[in-house]
Amino acid sequence: MEIAIPRKNIIWAYIIVGFFGLVSVVTLAIHEYYIYLSAYLWFGFIYGMCLQYGRFCFASAFRDLFAVGVPRMVVGIMIATLLFAITSNLVAATGWSTFHAAPVSIHSAIAGLIFGIGMVFAGGCASGSLYKTGEGNGVSLLVILSISVTQSLFVDWGGILNKFVPASWHESALQKGLPDSINVGDGWVDQYLAGYVWNQPVKTYAQSLGMQDDTLTGAMLGNAFAGVFVPAVIILAIVYFFWVRKNYMKKLQAEKGVVTFRDHLAGFWGMVMASKRTSLAGLFLGIACGLQMFVIEGLRMKFGVKNAGTILERLGHDFGISAKGTVFDPGYWYVTTQEAQWVGWTFQKLGMNNMDNIYFGWVNGIPSPAINPADWMSVALIGGAAVMALLHGEFKFKAPTRELAFWAILGGFFMGIGSRLALGCNVGAFFVRTAMGDMSGWLFGLGMIGGAFIGVKIFNWYTERQMAKEMAGLDFDL
Repeated sequence: MEIAIPRKNIIWAYIIVGFFGLVSVVTLAIHEYYIYLSAYLWFGFIYGMCLQYGRFCFASAFRDLFAVGVPRMVVGIMIATLLFAITSNLVAATGWSTFHAAPVSIHSAIAGLIFGIGMVFAGGCASGSLYKTGEGNGVSLLVILSISVTQSLFVDWGGILNKFVPASWHESALQKGLPDSINVGDGWVDQYLAGYVWNQPVKTYAQSLGMQDDTLTGAMLGNAFAGVFVPAVIILAIVYFFWVRKNYMKKLQAEKGVVTFRDHLAGFWGMVMASKRTSLAGLFLGIACGLQMFVIEGLRMKFGVKNAGTILERLGHDFGISAKGTVFDPGYWYVTTQEAQWVGWTFQKLGMNNMDNIYFGWVNGIPSPAINPADWMSVALIGGAAVMALLHGEFKFKAPTRELAFWAILGGFFMGIGSRLALGCNVGAFFVRTAMGDMSGWLFGLGMIGGAFIGVKIFNWYTERQMAKEMAGLDFDL
C-alpha cells in the first residue's frame, strides 16, 4: 500500500535541496575553488540518501544478528562492501584513487572491539547516527556530539594516561622529528601514534601477493577478490550456517523430507537476495565512493594541489591549518574526524590549545566548519538523509528520554576512543579500508563484531535486570 506523503514534506525536501544548491552557486560565484568543497557537499548528500534508503547501520546489523538472530542487515553490509570493492578498485586501477592504506597491527582489532561495544550501547554506528539525525532522531544527535567531544578531548589528553606509555613509544615518538609546535611527549595519543602506530607496516592484499595497487590485476584480483570477496563469502557462509540454516532445513524437511547440497546453495542465495534494499543502497554507495575519489583527484590536478589546505590558504583562510599546511581532506567518504574538528575548532576559540597535538596540529587541522570540505560532506549527508526520510514519510522529531540519552553519551564515548585508536570508524576503518584491500580493515571489522557481541550481552543483562526490578515492585492480588 502506497503511503501518501504530506505536501509539507515535499516542500521541506525542496527547501533542503534548494539550500545546498544555493550554497554551491553562491560560493562558486565567489571563487572557482569552492567547487572543491561543493564536490564534497553533493557526494555527502548522495551518501545520506543511500544510507537512509538502505537503513544502513552497522550497530543495527550486529544487534539484530546477536540479539534476535536476524541476519538481513549483516548480509546487506557484506554485499555492499563487495560492490564497493569493485567500483573503488576500478578507480584504483586507473591511478586516480585518493585512498591511503593504514598501519596494520593488533591495535586495529582492539580499537574495533571498543568501537563495537560503543555502537551497540548507542544504538547506532557513526554513519548510522548521522543519517538518523537527518530523520529527526535526537538520540542520534547526542551520539554524534558524544563521539565528537570524546575525540577532541582524548587526542589532547596526557596527565595520568602518560604513566601507561611504554618507554619505547615515548623514545620512538621523540625521534620522529616533529616540529616544536607539536608537544609529542605530552599526550598519550601522540605517543601512541608516533611511537607505535606509525612504526607498523602498511600493506594491502595486492602488495602482500606481489602486485601493485594501481594495476588492474592488483586492484581487482589482489584487493577486490582475495582481500574482499573471499573473506566476505566466508562470513556470509558462517552467517548462513549458524543463523539461517536451521530454520531453512526445518522448512524443507517438512516439504520434501530431505535437504541436498543444492538446496543449501539455494538457501544461501535466498539469504543474499533477502537484503535487496540494503544491497541496492550499497551499490549506489559504492558507485558514489568510487566516483568521489575520481572527482577529487581530478580537482586536485586541476588546481595543482595535493590537499585542500592549500586551497584554503589561497582563499585567505589560514586559521586552523596544520603545521604541515594541511587540513582533513580524505578524498572519499569518511566520518568522525570532521565532526571532531567542529568541537576542536570551538574549543580553540574558547581558549583551549588544540593545535599542539598530532591529530589536529600536525595532520587534520581545525579550520572553520564554514570552509572545511569534509564538514560540508557531513552536513550534506544529514540533509540527504532528511530529504529521503521526508519523501518516504519517515521523518519525525524524536526527543531522547533520560535513559536513552545516557546510553547515547556512553556509547559515543566508547566509539570516540575506538575511532581515534583505529584512525577511523566503521566507515573509515572498516568499510572503505576493507573494500580497498587494506589489511587493517578486516582486523577492525573482526574486533567490531566481537565488541558488538559483548555489547549485546551487556545490554541484554542490563535490560533483564531492569525488568526484574520493575516486576519485583508490582503487587499482584490473586
